[in-house]
Amino acid sequence: MFAGKRILMLQGPVGPFFRRFAQDLEALDAKVFKVNFNGGDWLFFPSGAIAYKGGLAEWPEFLRNVLETWQIDIVILYGDCRPVHETVFKLQDTFRLDVYTFEEGYIRPDYITLEKGRANGYSSLPRNPIAYLNGPDIAAPDCTRIGYSFRHLALWGGLYHMAAALLRPVFPCHTYHRGIGLRELRPQLRSYWRKALYAWRDRGRLAQFKAALSGRYFLVPLQVNLDSQIKRHSDFSSDGMEGFILHVLESFARNAPEDVRLVFKHHPMDRGYHDYSRFIRKQARRLDLQGRVIYVHDLHLPTLINHARGVIVVNSTVGLSAILHGKPVKTCGKALYDMAGLTAPVGLDAFWRQAEDFIPDKNLVRRYNATVIRRTQINGNFYKRLPNTPLRCGLNLNRRRTAAPGTGVSESATAFPDDNQAGTG
Repeated sequence: MFAGKRILMLQGPVGPFFRRFAQDLEALDAKVFKVNFNGGDWLFFPSGAIAYKGGLAEWPEFLRNVLETWQIDIVILYGDCRPVHETVFKLQDTFRLDVYTFEEGYIRPDYITLEKGRANGYSSLPRNPIAYLNGPDIAAPDCTRIGYSFRHLALWGGLYHMAAALLRPVFPCHTYHRGIGLRELRPQLRSYWRKALYAWRDRGRLAQFKAALSGRYFLVPLQVNLDSQIKRHSDFSSDGMEGFILHVLESFARNAPEDVRLVFKHHPMDRGYHDYSRFIRKQARRLDLQGRVIYVHDLHLPTLINHARGVIVVNSTVGLSAILHGKPVKTCGKALYDMAGLTAPVGLDAFWRQAEDFIPDKNLVRRYNATVIRRTQINGNFYKRLPNTPLRCGLNLNRRRTAAPGTGVSESATAFPDDNQAGTG
């Protein structure tokens, strides 16, 4: 779909992925153009790109000129809710553009997302279970085990923000969707020492969830406070994770059986930015929930899911991971997978006592999983190259179109990763 096209790349994931992907596209006789918005963009795409040095107010007119001058057919971007990217969708019809959005994988850790149009809450995937149940019964393809590449992500992220800080005089205007430069280096460094601290604090806890607490707690995986999933696709855009935590705590206090616990798990990518310990303790005391609320950080997420009675999310990909493993899930935001047969169609107040009535339908899960993979997922990652593939960018297009024996679902798509960052979307 990209061969021979005139393609404009805007911002990509931190690291060399877009540069390597551009080289792969050029091997298909595509003509690739790139716009850099800061020093981090320039570091990983230093040649063959144009530097945009203006602000957000001037960007729409600049983009119009680029699209017209370069006669662009396709725009490729990462993260459809970034301010510089939303302008593309406003001009899409005027310039008859095809826009492709990269995102972190809906199914992790062995996939990344590529959708024609927008992603996440704006995705074109059907929200009606009938569309999956009445459609062709296709199998999910096999895929290569990728795993998480946190070390690569940390390296690329550190270099990105260092370059953005050093080249700030060249790119004086702030167009990035969040903090950039030295302000971002501090929380990243804080994340490292907090990881060690939290590992010490949580030592020995996992055994409790596998034994005495097994089936006696609800799991609440938190999300990144500033993520577009929270800001755009939930009712917690103004008060973020604290608003979600309070919403869950108050409902739990009113409605949950007295013999169950509530377990909040912090998002690993938010470790350097927030710690909700004090807030949770304060609200638990106010609601007379002392001893019933647990807050953990880096415990093995698959194990926590497997032993939970149910899972409550805003719209995290952890919810889909839980569905794939047959756990009742309640969403509190706009989620791709929020539909009857996959998630609980009752309010949160009722979910505490009725969770076990909403075990996901296996047939729908299988069909949904296969459709999502075939329509939106590519085996691969953004942050490291893969062996035995002709592509430079870290994507594997050599997967076999077969399924795990007797399941119709690829093993990689349903097996939990062996890293505690599973489904951290």
